[in-house]
Order: sequence, then C-alpha cells, then structure tokens
Amino acid sequence: MSMGNILERIVEHKREELHAARRTSGFAEIAAAARAAPAPRDFFAAVTARQPHRGVRVIAEFKRRSPSAGPLRTDGDASEIAKTYAACGAAALSVLTDAKFFGARDGDVARVRAACELPILRKDFLIEEYQVAEARVLGADAVLLIAAILTDEAMESLAVSATRFGLACLVEVHNEHELERAARVVPPATGDRWLLGINNRDLRSQTIDLSTTARLAARAPQNVPIIAESGIRTRADVESLAAAGATAVLIGETLLRAADIRQAFAKLFSPGE
Repeated sequence: MSMGNILERIVEHKREELHAARRTSGFAEIAAAARAAPAPRDFFAAVTARQPHRGVRVIAEFKRRSPSAGPLRTDGDASEIAKTYAACGAAALSVLTDAKFFGARDGDVARVRAACELPILRKDFLIEEYQVAEARVLGADAVLLIAAILTDEAMESLAVSATRFGLACLVEVHNEHELERAARVVPPATGDRWLLGINNRDLRSQTIDLSTTARLAARAPQNVPIIAESGIRTRADVESLAAAGATAVLIGETLLRAADIRQAFAKLFSPGE
C-alpha cells in the first residue's frame, strides 16, 4: 500500500466499520450510553494549564504501530504505558482506537482511563456523529477532528456533537486552507473552547516539515491553544515548537521507540537533562 493513498484507504475502512457498528447498535442507543457514561475529565484545561517548570505541555500517545512508522510496541500494555506517561509528567494522553492500521485493541481506552487520572484523546478518523458518542462510551474525554477528511459542514456538525457530549475538540490542520476553514466553522460550534492541532506530517504524502507549526501558528486565531503534532524527536524540536507558539506537543513515536520511556521523556522535556 502506497503512502499516497493511505488516508483514503483509512477513511473508506471507517465507513465499513460504521456500517457494521450500526447493525449492532443504532445511534439512539449509542447516544444514550454516552449520556449515561461517567463525566468526562477536562482535557482542555489539562493541556492549557500553566506548567512553569517546562513551558510546554505534553500529550503522550499510545499506539502499537502506524502506516508511516511501522511496528512500534506491537505487544504494548496500554495501562502500563499510561502509568509511565503519567509518572513522567504528561498533561494528557492520546490513544489510537483504530485496529486495522494502528493495532488498537478493544478496551484500550478503558484500560488507560483506569490506570491514571489523565484525560484522554480518542485518536481516530472521525467522520460521523456516531463515532463522537462512541468516544464518550469508550471512556475518552476529547476527540480528534481532521480537517483533511471533513467538509466544513461535517467539521461543524462533529464539533457541535462533541460539545453536546461534553468532549473537547482537537481540530487538526496541516495547511493554510484547512486552518482557514477550521477557524471559520469551529469556534461558533464549540463556544471558542477548542484546540488547534497543527500536524507537521502531510497525511497524504506522509512527509514531515516541522516549520509547518510556525507557519500556521502565525496565522491562527488569537487565544486558541495550539498543539504541535508529529516529527518531534529532540529537545531542540520541542523548544522550536514552543517558541513558535505551541501550548502543547503531541508525541508518540519517539517515546514508544525508546527502550526506556522515562529516560526518553526526561531527555525531551525535563529541565537540566
């Protein structure tokens, strides 16, 4: 499978998954379960709270593999890695919930939620409101909305739905056009309480350019928290992204490839390391 068509393949698979899921539980049923779920943790507050000792918050990600990186921790224990991330000082967690392309297993989000008190982003390719309600049922506190796979109408509708279910929105863009669209349709849908994810990885070509964060942050709406995503490998990367305006960084592969996650985390984020 070429990297050029991976995004389209993933979205098509999401449509197949949704078709199968609706045969088991309709939207009314999943929405009722979402409303009955425990109250979500405040993901927005967690990733925007001041951390003067570090200057940038960390959203630490768990996934077993990815189309771009290949195998990472194929036998990884989600709960144990979540505990490690929490002990290292992560502000929040990101958990991939796609099984086919990222190796997710049923119950990963629930296990992570039980392992620590950090709020959780459901990292997946959301295209319908059903998946937003499902995120709450799974135990997530926030959802990812990827501008590259959504129309303006769908982005607005999903942001409204997330807000209705008490979930934070991380809206991901990787170019100026997507940023303009997100800035136009998301704030009214969320009451201005949303997070802008700037992905340094082009989801279609899978190429990485860390200057994407600085370029788009300069054009972002004022006061919207910026989350820099992808390609973060060194302390210098972290410092440059923070200087560009990132409130937090979302990082997974560099930590998951490390033999010792604690040492890798400290090398990237702890003062004086």
